[in-house]
Amino acid sequence: MSGAAPATQGTAPIPDFSQRLGHPKPLWMLFMTEFWERFAFYGIRWALVLYIVHQFHGGDASGEASANRVYGAYLALVYAAAIFGGYVADRILGYQRSILLGAVIMATGLFMIALPNEQIFKLGLATIICGNGLFKPNISTMVGKLYSTGDERRDSGFTIFYMGINLGAMVAPLLTQWLAKKIFGSETLPDYKMVFLSAGVGMLISLVWFWFGRQQLQGIGRPPEGKAEKAKVLYVFLGALVAIPIVYFLLAMGANALQGVLTAMFLGLCGLLLVEGFREGSVQRDKVIAMLIIFTFNILFWMFFEQAGSSFTFLADKIVNRDIFGASMADFVFSISGERVFPTAWFQSVNSVAIITLAPLIAWIWVAMGRANPSIPRKFGLGLIFNGLAFLLLMFALTKLVGEAGKIPFWTLFAVYWIQSIGELCLSPIGLSMVTKLAPVRLVGFGMGGWFLSTGIGNNLSGIFAGVVSGEGGMTTASALSGYTFGFWALVGAGGLLFLVAPLVQKLMHGVK
Repeated sequence: MSGAAPATQGTAPIPDFSQRLGHPKPLWMLFMTEFWERFAFYGIRWALVLYIVHQFHGGDASGEASANRVYGAYLALVYAAAIFGGYVADRILGYQRSILLGAVIMATGLFMIALPNEQIFKLGLATIICGNGLFKPNISTMVGKLYSTGDERRDSGFTIFYMGINLGAMVAPLLTQWLAKKIFGSETLPDYKMVFLSAGVGMLISLVWFWFGRQQLQGIGRPPEGKAEKAKVLYVFLGALVAIPIVYFLLAMGANALQGVLTAMFLGLCGLLLVEGFREGSVQRDKVIAMLIIFTFNILFWMFFEQAGSSFTFLADKIVNRDIFGASMADFVFSISGERVFPTAWFQSVNSVAIITLAPLIAWIWVAMGRANPSIPRKFGLGLIFNGLAFLLLMFALTKLVGEAGKIPFWTLFAVYWIQSIGELCLSPIGLSMVTKLAPVRLVGFGMGGWFLSTGIGNNLSGIFAGVVSGEGGMTTASALSGYTFGFWALVGAGGLLFLVAPLVQKLMHGVK
């Protein structure tokens, strides 16, 4: 069975795809396209805040708070741009052309940030944001379009796709750190330029992979009828060129001011989705309301989860004892990896290794539980609670395990990433699938943009929060303990609340599981 029945009333029938490993063959093409895009995106993640402090603040720790806020604002705008990318795909270009154009723009931005100028750097970030906005929501939406709404393989397909994301995210920091510190630079003076250039090459590979693989889609994601004119690609490209300086201005205005803009955007998106929901009837209205409730809790999850690229980076660099090998193994490990301590960049791969390891297990658990499988709201509640437990471990480490050198054991931060990954698997791939089930049929891409906007708001708040954790003079054990204690209580409280209201939210979903 390929799920060839019509996906939903009013949409084109799903083609009778050939199957590979129990899923439509195009899933694996989308998997690899996303792999290389995520390689590009995560390849620069470990380096951004360190580069900003090194290049634009002369290495002074007082630049940490500013770097955290820039990083949070950058991530927020990456996800906020998904709203416009989803709308463009829904109404103008179709998903395939949006992905191709987004890949070109994103690659350009990655090459731009290799130039050591603060204004060009931020302009490059703005270019990456605009490109990713066209790319990211639409490739996720296309995964959903490979399955009929009632196809039981749908959640499993999204979990497989999510593994593609994490394979790219796992490999990228290892390779880019090796290039920056071992081939073109040194431990004390990394060549960050090579991080950004290699990420740009990865984005070009993603572009070429999708260009040649899109024939497998058999028309899925092509422009709406009557809207196939190639001139519209040019118009959207020109619109992106106009958008880049606007995004640059939003980056420059600071995370606190940006939060007001993002909140207004989120409220406007909620209004548009509700209008469409009311137009389609009471059932669709309820589904939209349920989706928006989940979006709200999603904001809180990512506010604390996305410390990985900001405060956790400074935590690993300054407060974690990364000498995990001991003197007896130092020469052996150094001969293999060139490292006597666990590199800060490698922590960015721990989450991905955990996802790749745990994703098949979590997917199997959901299937094995059968009718006892938790509802979508309760899976989200579990995600929040596991995220909170990771902060509980940090609280314990920063209170009880600080050594004479003022550092906490390596294993604690390593374990934090694994615990957070369990929470992520309870929430993120389920969220992608949820949007394709609950969003109004005519605005699925827009709904996916809403999912990424809620993630973006959480990311901007993560930068603001990380700035508080670092303080004005750089991160200390006391400032980290204070911030992470707040994170624990906020996450566990929200997770418990969502568990309590889960039956009401599930009722609004009208049978969607």
